[in-house]
Amino acid sequence: MSAILLATASCGGGKETAPSTETEAKDSLLIQRSDIQIKNHRLTPEALWAMGRIGGVAVSPDAGKVAYTVSYYSVPQNKSNTEIFLMNADGSANVQLTRDEWQQNQPAWIKDGKKLAYLSNESGTSQVWEMNPDGTGRRQLTDYAGGIDGFSFSPDGRKLLFISQVKTVKSTAEKYPDLPQTSGIIVDSLMYKHWDEWVTTAPHPFVADFDGDEISNVKDILEGQPYESPMKPFGGIEQLAWSPTSDKIAYTCRKKTGKAYATSTDSDIYLYDLKADSTVNLCKDPEVKAIVPKEKDSPEADKNMGYDTNPQFSPDGRHIAWQSMARDGYESDLNRLYVIDLEKKEKFCASGSFDTNVDSYVWASDSLFYLTATWHGTTQIYSLGLNDWKEGKTPVKLTDGLHDYASIALCGKNLIATRHSMSQADEIYVVAPGTAARNQYAESRQLTHENQHIYDQLEMGRVEERWIKTTDDKEMLVWVIYPPQFDPKKKYPTLLYCEGGPQSPLSQFWSFRWNFQIMAANDYIIVAPCRRGMPGFGTEWNEAISGDYGGQCMQDLLTAIDEVSKEPFVDRDHLGCVGASFGGFTVYWMAGHHEGRFKAFIAHDGIFNMEMQYLETEEKWFANWDMGGAYWDTENKVAQRTFANSPHKFVDKWDTPILCIHGEKDYRILANQAMAAFDAAQLRGIPSQLLIFPDENHWVLRPQNGVLWQRTFFAWLDRWLKPAKE
Repeated sequence: MSAILLATASCGGGKETAPSTETEAKDSLLIQRSDIQIKNHRLTPEALWAMGRIGGVAVSPDAGKVAYTVSYYSVPQNKSNTEIFLMNADGSANVQLTRDEWQQNQPAWIKDGKKLAYLSNESGTSQVWEMNPDGTGRRQLTDYAGGIDGFSFSPDGRKLLFISQVKTVKSTAEKYPDLPQTSGIIVDSLMYKHWDEWVTTAPHPFVADFDGDEISNVKDILEGQPYESPMKPFGGIEQLAWSPTSDKIAYTCRKKTGKAYATSTDSDIYLYDLKADSTVNLCKDPEVKAIVPKEKDSPEADKNMGYDTNPQFSPDGRHIAWQSMARDGYESDLNRLYVIDLEKKEKFCASGSFDTNVDSYVWASDSLFYLTATWHGTTQIYSLGLNDWKEGKTPVKLTDGLHDYASIALCGKNLIATRHSMSQADEIYVVAPGTAARNQYAESRQLTHENQHIYDQLEMGRVEERWIKTTDDKEMLVWVIYPPQFDPKKKYPTLLYCEGGPQSPLSQFWSFRWNFQIMAANDYIIVAPCRRGMPGFGTEWNEAISGDYGGQCMQDLLTAIDEVSKEPFVDRDHLGCVGASFGGFTVYWMAGHHEGRFKAFIAHDGIFNMEMQYLETEEKWFANWDMGGAYWDTENKVAQRTFANSPHKFVDKWDTPILCIHGEKDYRILANQAMAAFDAAQLRGIPSQLLIFPDENHWVLRPQNGVLWQRTFFAWLDRWLKPAKE
């Protein structure tokens, strides 16, 4: 399958003049909305990368307008740029405000809605800029050395809170000035690498005065401290918050380094007083009393020993809410909504009766929240009263359907939300919570149609929800995705999709790589089970995977493919098994245990040798919790069971072609895991292939690498799962 990419310019916000030859040449390279022409109505890698990707959303103070970003990618240029758009809150009058080669992100309304602030790298480093709501009057507001990663203006507009990197580790050249070109890195403690970088800096929160034109009196809130705020690798400005009175800042921080950092998830919410220049740990403050529901939380739950992140002040400033996990070292613990009453000095779990994670939230009023949560394979919007926990009430579900809500923001009495599904990338919707009633969900309406011109050329496969009985007599949700123009009289090669995480939801997600619709477009049926170890089915189901990697979760996966394979349209002689991260581990494990079910395997960024993984991975808390402990602890039965199930110990049973994919900048699961698996297959004489990306991490983020990934993926599957026609 092939596609022709034709670049076309979107409408801009300003008046256009006759372009010069130089301008025309520049515009021809400008990455904008694609005018791709798709053959055969089937989704292709080129079509995936031609899609605009909606990002951050900002609602104006008067709830009349919505600013948002869209990122566009060019496969030939192997890069992207991000533009800012503006529309009315009802979706009308949608215009593109920026149109250039820069990355422009995080739009925010300032100066009572008269200006839009945003981050841009136009000056060479990422800085805060502003412009008029019509896109004119663009000017730079900051010129901070080292750049700015995120920002938030105070409610009174007189101060700027921003994130910037601070050097925390001396380079070898600084230690030995006479060796300025040495590449050696001297390491003295753990967490010397993280995700995809050698750690030399930490993000710090800074606060500065702002006079409307520039900043002054810049202060590092964590000056001289080696800690992170926000926390790497994914934390942003959402981990910091202004008080309504503009005199206090709540921030997320894990004040640990070295081995303590590597083995603990215990972050806290701190309250910094600008006037007093003082800081209080709200999670561990001995003056704050924990109110614990008798029937729900354990005695340890009120100690906030796990992840505490993403604080938000209530509109009146009396309360601060945040997301909280109870147990240290468990990164997939139940993520609860915690609240502190600053006047009474009491804290409590507002979502104590909710047996699933609070994925995101926003204060609707001083006494009401809107939140998103995943349950039974979809992520929906809920409402929750501040004091509902006292009566054991669970959140009220406001939306329903085969889709996931990814973010929510207040817009007057409504919500502006991003939403996606297995058949559609993120688009912006308006949701009216006030229209929800008994046995009736809230009304929603799509506001943006960023990729409609692409969807109009495609036929999507049907997504089906099935419930299947497991080997231990539980009910398991399994998604089945069918090829376009599915014919039940035909037989189709079928893929078992193994989700990663391991404790991440297999909900209605849209991926630009692990995309079910592009698999279906290649005439595969996809079986995607919500096996043991996934949130959205209760705490017991979610936690069943810890310390049991080769146990019930694997039986769940095998049950799913076995049951769906009973259908007459499934070609049982041509089944494949694919997955990434924990899904990659699953593939390597299945290769030694599948008993002839599968004819092809693909593992991306998977764990092959668990003993090496225990020592190689950077976040040791994950290995300690999920594996049960160190492999040398011979008295630890859980750990010994884990390491006894390491895929590398079953290579003698491998008999099926396998493709191993990995990124060399992946420091969560090192690339030598894939290399070792490939070498093992080669030595065993098993057909095998290795795809290594020297410049990618745990994902594949560059356009040409992404297309190569897809082409290699389907070439391998087609080779082994589609018998040659006679």
